[in-house]
Amino acid sequence: MEIKRVVVTGLGALTPIGNNIEQYWNGLINGVSGAAPITYFDASKFKTRFACELKNFDVKDFIDRKEARKMDRFTQYAMVASDEAINDSQIDLEKINKDRAGVIWGAGIGGLETFQNEVLNFAAGDGTPRFNPFFIPKMIADIAPGQISIKYGFRGPNFATVSACASSSNAIIDALNYIRLGYADIMVSGGSEATVTIAGIGGFNALQALSTRNDDPATASRPFDKDRDGFVSGEGAGALILEEYEHAIARGAKIYAEIGGGGLSADAYHITAPHPEGLGARNVMLNCLNDAGLKPEDVDAINMHGTSTPLGDIAESKAIIDVFGEHAYKLNINSTKSMTGHLLGAAGAVEAIASILAIKNGIVPPTINHFTDDDQIDSKLNFTFNKAQKRDVKVAMSNTFGFGGHNACVLFKKFE
Repeated sequence: MEIKRVVVTGLGALTPIGNNIEQYWNGLINGVSGAAPITYFDASKFKTRFACELKNFDVKDFIDRKEARKMDRFTQYAMVASDEAINDSQIDLEKINKDRAGVIWGAGIGGLETFQNEVLNFAAGDGTPRFNPFFIPKMIADIAPGQISIKYGFRGPNFATVSACASSSNAIIDALNYIRLGYADIMVSGGSEATVTIAGIGGFNALQALSTRNDDPATASRPFDKDRDGFVSGEGAGALILEEYEHAIARGAKIYAEIGGGGLSADAYHITAPHPEGLGARNVMLNCLNDAGLKPEDVDAINMHGTSTPLGDIAESKAIIDVFGEHAYKLNINSTKSMTGHLLGAAGAVEAIASILAIKNGIVPPTINHFTDDDQIDSKLNFTFNKAQKRDVKVAMSNTFGFGGHNACVLFKKFE
């Protein structure tokens, strides 16, 4: 079977540092932190009282109020980002074969706020079961790709991927393969998450996973820094339009980059902790390179998972040295989570966009908030600390790892 080439022809982003692609990219290259005190609920009694929320975002600017009320925030975010990506791609919806256009979307949790609020409302009542009739369709993780397909009439493959923080990278890889194998011409792919909620912050606090740097939220997400103390919760969405190469060329589409391949692996080690030697991270990068038919020395940049957790940053750094050897010291590696926070199921898509734009613009965004080297992390690696660096990026990889030991890596190439 002929394996078809797949290119990226549209992008959309809704993030804590920008509500569209242009704002997001400007925030990245200027090293803007999206972290600030929580405004969505009273967090005064929580261990962590800050997060990377969206700024100046009103869903009514994008979605009719009546329709928006039928959606959890994670679906609203998906609709906004996918709308931008579809518009950016300039697809003529009247001319494409909608039976060969699909949606594969990632969400690590789905409608957490909806579930939380329905339970709280029930608990506050007299025991009579009064639930919102949209409770279930607002909550389920697969409703986001369903809603996107309904809006645009895309009748091709349609489902959700759920692999914690690797969810949207999984979605992109699945979309890549459906097009590669000839089952679709166009796929909307990406992910969204909205877990800056009572249950989300409380739950991750209970895991001791979040930073508690309440006195200085803007510097709390500090990947690879000696004094990092956990990740910062973020929210939003990222959307990519993946298209079969010949289909894109035939309609004269602009092409951001080519997707060279994707890799998957499992740590098979622990429900929340990474393999201490980075075994799963090592395997997923090797699998990705093998799928793309490239060698380690072909890679210029890696957007690391880099969550700012004590164990994870060490394990991933070890894995990069294992895979790339001496070439590891010639890479630009970074963690955009230092700016956006951790978007959980949406992280893979938002960070893939950062990798694509690094290729397009010849600039690697920084890892901000670095103050002190960690003796357990090789300081000779170029983590692109604190300031963006210009570089001709021909090949970029993006890593995402999730609770349960799920690992995904996507590779993008400069379009030739």
